Amino acid sequence: MARTRGARLPRVRLWRWRRNPLRRRSDVIEAWLLLATFVLAVLTAVFAGLLGARAVDASLDERRAQTRSVPAVLTKDAADALPAPVSEEGAGHVWAPVRWTAPDGTSRTGRAKTEPGEKAGSPVTVWTDRTGRLVTKPPEGAEARFQIVMAGLTVAVASGGLVLCGGWAVRVRMRRRRLDRWEAEWRQVEPMWRKRMTG
Repeated sequence: MARTRGARLPRVRLWRWRRNPLRRRSDVIEAWLLLATFVLAVLTAVFAGLLGARAVDASLDERRAQTRSVPAVLTKDAADALPAPVSEEGAGHVWAPVRWTAPDGTSRTGRAKTEPGEKAGSPVTVWTDRTGRLVTKPPEGAEARFQIVMAGLTVAVASGGLVLCGGWAVRVRMRRRRLDRWEAEWRQVEPMWRKRMTG
């Protein structure tokens, strides 16, 4: 007699796609649902990621078009100014008071990043919008590319994940309906089966 205890049944790959007497209509529908969900998730992720990256790129281009670099001068020594947060430019910068001329010719003052050892009257470059207000320098080069890529990846993962979650929810609902049907069928068969077993 062959040993069957602990024996593992062979795993049949793609069983939902193969013809066999145990395959139900719901199995075929579930197989198509899985395939459609995967394809739709990939396509959605790619297109949404590209659109998200393009939108961020356009936003950065617009931001660069609306800002300009303006010469300014320090109004106080930068030695006692507040330290600026660490950025891509590196640590060691401070926020110091500066003065610059707005497009309408008026003199403006504010705070900008500068080296800690700069003296009052030293020239610095600040970035302003079209009205002459101080703004942060728009990202360029590697920083801009990083923002574009990260935005595209974030949108791609989020949109693809949303499609996968939707497919998973539909699959769970299908399984519940199948179990409900099995239970209803068992309620019909169980009395006859019990009679045979006890009779």
